[in-house]
Amino acid sequence: MKTGGRLIVDALEANGVRRLFCVPGESYLAVLDALHDSPIETVVCRQEGGAAMMADCEGRLTGRPGICFVTRGPGATNASAGVHISRQDSVPMILFVGQVARGMKEREAFQEVDYKAFYGSIAKWVVEIDDARRIPELVTRAFAVATSGRPGPVVVALPEDMLTDEVDAPAPLPFTPVETRPGAPEMEALRGLLEKAERPFVILGGTRWTEEAVRRMCGALERWALPAGCSFRRQALSDQLHVSYAGDIGLGANPKLTAYIKDADLILLVGCRFGETPSAGYTLIKSPYPHQKLVHVYPDPHELGRVYRPTVAINATPAAFAEAFAEIRPDKTPSWANRTEQLHQSYLDWSTPPATGPGKVHMGPIMAWLEDTLPEDAIICNGAGNFATWMHRFHRYRRFNTQAAPTSGSMGYGLPAGVAAKHVFRDREVIVWAGDGDFLMHGQEFATAVQYDLPIIVVILNNGTYGTIRMHQEREYPGRVSGTDLRNPDFAAYARAFGGHGETVAETAAFAPAFERARASGKPAIIEVKLDPEAITPTRTLTQIREKR
Repeated sequence: MKTGGRLIVDALEANGVRRLFCVPGESYLAVLDALHDSPIETVVCRQEGGAAMMADCEGRLTGRPGICFVTRGPGATNASAGVHISRQDSVPMILFVGQVARGMKEREAFQEVDYKAFYGSIAKWVVEIDDARRIPELVTRAFAVATSGRPGPVVVALPEDMLTDEVDAPAPLPFTPVETRPGAPEMEALRGLLEKAERPFVILGGTRWTEEAVRRMCGALERWALPAGCSFRRQALSDQLHVSYAGDIGLGANPKLTAYIKDADLILLVGCRFGETPSAGYTLIKSPYPHQKLVHVYPDPHELGRVYRPTVAINATPAAFAEAFAEIRPDKTPSWANRTEQLHQSYLDWSTPPATGPGKVHMGPIMAWLEDTLPEDAIICNGAGNFATWMHRFHRYRRFNTQAAPTSGSMGYGLPAGVAAKHVFRDREVIVWAGDGDFLMHGQEFATAVQYDLPIIVVILNNGTYGTIRMHQEREYPGRVSGTDLRNPDFAAYARAFGGHGETVAETAAFAPAFERARASGKPAIIEVKLDPEAITPTRTLTQIREKR
C-alpha cells in the first residue's frame, strides 16, 4: 500500500527523471514528502513561470520531458507561460498541478481551476487523476504523449486528497519511445527530385534531433553540396562554419538568403513546421500551395499537409531521416555547388559584426571578442527582444545543444533557461543574453542560481526601453513614445544583493575585463551593459527608423 504522492514519485523514477523544478504548494504536500526520500533532485524556484521555463529548457536540451510541479490556481496560471513556450516550440514537458479535493470540485473552491478548459488549447494532453491506483498508467502515458510525434507539454492535475489515499497499485514501467522512419519509396522520390533540381535548399528545424543526427545531416549536405539554413532559433542544428551553411531563417534574415529561398525550385524541410516567423508571414514558402516543390519531413502525420501541401511527405523523426539520407549519394557533382559556396560566403559576410555604432558601447567589437573567447560548447540562453539580434546574427554556433531560446518569442525565458542548462550541463559555460525589460520578467530566478551554486553569466543589454516595441512604435507612430520607457535598477548591485557577482560596463573596452572577472568569481554573475537606445539594431538607429531613412 502506497500513497498517491509516493506513487507519483515512483512513476517519475521509473521513467528516468533526474530532477524537477517546482514552487511548493499545500496542494501537493504528499508529493513533496515522497521526494524527501527520492534520488530525484528537487530544484526550488521563485515563480511558477520560471519553473515551467526551466522544465522546458531541460526538455529542449535532453529530449526527455522536463518536469515541473506547481500548486493550484495562481501557481497553475503563472506556469502557463512555460506551457505555451513548450507547445509552440515542440518541446517535451510535463507539468504537474495541484487540484482541490475531489469532494469540493465544481464549487469554485479555494484556487479551483478547470485545467482541461484552461490548458486545453496549449497543452498536448490534459488529464486529472482521480484514482490513485491509475497513477502508474497515466503518468507513464504522459511521458509517451509528451515525446511522441510532435513533442509538447502534458498537464497532469492532482487532487489533493487523491495524493494521500493509500492504495495497492502495480509497479510503474517506463514509457516506450516511438520512432518513425522514412520508407524506401519516399527516399527514392527525394533522390529523383534532387537529381532534377537546379536551385534546391534545405531548412533544418524543430526538435527530436540528436548530436549523431546533426553529424549525419551535415555529412549528407556536404556530399550533395546542398545549401542549408536553420529555422528561427534552431541554429545549433548545424555547424555554422560548415561549407553548406547559408544562414538562419527568421527575424532579420539575410536578404540574399531569403531571395534565394523564394526562387528555389526544391525545398527540403526537415523537422520543423516552418511557422509564421521563419516563413516571414508564409511568404518564403507560400501556404497552402508552395511555389517550390516541397519535401516535408516531420515526425507527426497531423502536421504534414496542415499548413503546406508537400510534393512528398515523409513521416519520420529528424534523427531517422538523417540516418536514411546519409545513405543516399549523388552520382556526380551537383550543378548547384557554386551557388552553395556563394551562399556560405554571404553568410560569413552577414555574420561579421560592425566595428562601430552610436554611444560609448559598441556591440560589434564585444561580439567579436566573445566569438574569440567562448568555448564551442558554451550554451547561449536568451528570451525575446531586439537585444537578441546581436547574438542570433553574430554568434556562430558550432555544436549541437548550444542554444536555448524560445521560437514562441516569449520574454523572460533566458534566465530560467540558463539555470536549467547549468543544472543539466555542470561542466559547460552557460551565458544568458538578456535585455533590461526581458530580464526583469523572471529576474528573481537569479536567486535560484545563487542557491544552487550555478555560476552562469548573465549579460544584460540595458537601453532603458522595451526595445522591440519602441522600434515598431517609431516606425508606425514616429516621435510619439508611449508605454515603452523603463526606469531600471542597478543590475550589478542587484546581483550582489543576491550573493552573486556584479559588473557594470559603460564603454566598449570595459567589457572583456568585466567578463573575465565574472568568470573568475565562480559565482552567478550579472554584467550590465549600458547601451545607447539609438543602437536599437545592428544596422539602423532609432532616429533612422523614426525618419524612415
